Amino acid sequence: MGKLLVVGSINMDIVKKVRRYPLPGETIKSLDLTYCPGGKGANQAMAIHLSGCEVYMVGAVGQDPIGKQLLSHFDHLGVNTNNIDVIEGTSGMAFITVNERGENHIVISEGANANLSKENVELVIRNSSWGEGDTVLLQNEIPWTVTKFVIEQASCKGIQVVFNPAPALKIPENAFSLIDTLILNETEAQYITGMKISDHAEALKAIQSLINRGVKEVIITLGENGALYLNQDQDEIFQPAFSVKVVDTTAAGDTFIGTFIAARGNSYLSTDHCLRFASAAAALTVTRQGAQSSIPTIAEVETFLSDQVESRLR
Repeated sequence: MGKLLVVGSINMDIVKKVRRYPLPGETIKSLDLTYCPGGKGANQAMAIHLSGCEVYMVGAVGQDPIGKQLLSHFDHLGVNTNNIDVIEGTSGMAFITVNERGENHIVISEGANANLSKENVELVIRNSSWGEGDTVLLQNEIPWTVTKFVIEQASCKGIQVVFNPAPALKIPENAFSLIDTLILNETEAQYITGMKISDHAEALKAIQSLINRGVKEVIITLGENGALYLNQDQDEIFQPAFSVKVVDTTAAGDTFIGTFIAARGNSYLSTDHCLRFASAAAALTVTRQGAQSSIPTIAEVETFLSDQVESRLR
């Protein structure tokens, strides 16, 4: 297995549980309030780590108590923090409101994530031994200039580029051909392609449009409607979602992505096996509260899948 590098955001999630969302101008009481380490980059790195793979996190936190907590959290779990910069100012924070149905609204305060520079990342790339066979995973919670630079550098070095364009931004046309794997949900796919996605057929058309632009393989996650995969060879795979009781959907997509990448690192696993493993991990995540605190271990995912097989045989 090659090295796995995640370049992305690191946040502290402030999660409020409510029965329903407030109307404009209305004040309501929260049922619960928790502080959970999060951020799309950190969540995906944690999913890779809990899947049993070594992962290198590149990002930034602020010179504040929250930044210290976030670094301590990584260190405690054994995630390499050598490439996380401590930048003057506040750390990134996400304010998450979760209703009784497990749906969430998220408002992000970028903090240090917005100040991660190309120079920070260039130093990591220059001083590392990254090369062909390795993988870099990126999202859209750090400046696009940094993301674009990493994609270009990775492509030149033969490093596999996995991109999760969340939150959704328009991707320059010349960047699509540099992306090996694009993983996004239906909302992000609609924004990037301009195509409506309300069913399997429309999702497939959107994926095909991204393949036509040069992406080598695309996965669209469809929540409770599963996930759809297509590559340049027109190999199509549909992975149904597992039926579970939803508590909180925070980090479900990040768990899917990180777990898929970790599973993909095992060359003996087929793509459909990796998709099934990632879907199972995401299913377990939504049954729990929080972001990184909800991400399952590889043992928990394997037990869940084993139980699924046994229940079908009964």
